[in-house]
Amino acid sequence: MKQMKNIYLDNAATTGLSDSMQIYLSSLLAVYGNPSSLHSVGAQAKQIIEGSRLCAARFLNAGPQEIYFTPSAAAGNTLAVKGLTCDDPKRNRYEVFYSPTAHKSMLRACESCVCHTPLKTDPVGRIDLSSLDHILTHHNSLTPLVCIEAANSEIGAVNDVIAIGTIVHKHNGLLIVDATGYIPSYPVDMALWKDNVDLLTFSGHKLHALKGIGILWKKPGITLKPLIYGSQESGLIGGTENLLGIASIGEAVRTYDYTAVNSHGRDYVYDYILHHIPDSYLVGPMQNRLPHNLYMCFCGVEGESLMMLLDMKQIQVSTGSACNSGNLSAPAALLAIGMNEEDMHSCIRFSFGGTETEEELAYVCKTLQTCVDFLRNLH
Repeated sequence: MKQMKNIYLDNAATTGLSDSMQIYLSSLLAVYGNPSSLHSVGAQAKQIIEGSRLCAARFLNAGPQEIYFTPSAAAGNTLAVKGLTCDDPKRNRYEVFYSPTAHKSMLRACESCVCHTPLKTDPVGRIDLSSLDHILTHHNSLTPLVCIEAANSEIGAVNDVIAIGTIVHKHNGLLIVDATGYIPSYPVDMALWKDNVDLLTFSGHKLHALKGIGILWKKPGITLKPLIYGSQESGLIGGTENLLGIASIGEAVRTYDYTAVNSHGRDYVYDYILHHIPDSYLVGPMQNRLPHNLYMCFCGVEGESLMMLLDMKQIQVSTGSACNSGNLSAPAALLAIGMNEEDMHSCIRFSFGGTETEEELAYVCKTLQTCVDFLRNLH
């Protein structure tokens, strides 16, 4: 079997910069002004920032005054949760309910609040709507603050954000949504979501922008207390702006092409596994699943060993969220759906870019089968 060039199938962890993005950012390297400065050099930098804000607003079908640039989605999640709960001097105005499959930044922020309760998921990792309605019906007198991810980037489960938001607001609560895993696959229209969502975050580097930049959408009327004080971003996020990062996310959302999103790679590899690699199963739902996500358990195979073998064959995959790499603890999503411990360590996540060729996909399938067989035969 011919050795292929590098086949990167870890796009849920991060994405690369396009050639056009690299050219665009290179053209900005000479823009060194502080955007807060009133002279022309500073005004040039400020213009780039406000242009990016307008691009982000158009991307979300929102107002530019609702867009705030953050150092990351993790920073946005922390600001959303703690900026609400810390604004209360007694820190107990809210009862926080959170998805147990959420990103660690959201989990830890929620768990640090005085009153916090994990929500229940269904067997494939989605928020259980009937349980959510029940728990909010019987909660105490505090304002419910519900924190979820729109989609889980580990096992691919997509939540019904509008349905969740309808339940939350029926109980006079607030909803924070981490859309980082969702937004590379599905457009978000805040004109449709704003009645159901109060704060929303996402990251740039999952959309072919630079790392170190994210966006927080805030519904008008929602007040947050800054965690880093300063004058930037209407006083919400202190520190001189990351000009290149902001420019990159503005350009990324301006040029993002949802027509290129497809499930071909996922479906091709999954079909091959079903027919050629026994004792393997899909983790998470098949319906309402992220189109680029394939999270498989290969029973009796150590997932990290399989990942390393594939890497030696020029195929990059992961064993789950990159934020958990180097950590032997299981991803939160697997714990939430009750997977047994042995299978937890036998999983591999493929996250496709949508541009893989038939030849590349065939190579991935054959190589995967060879590597799984090799590891199983070691026992």
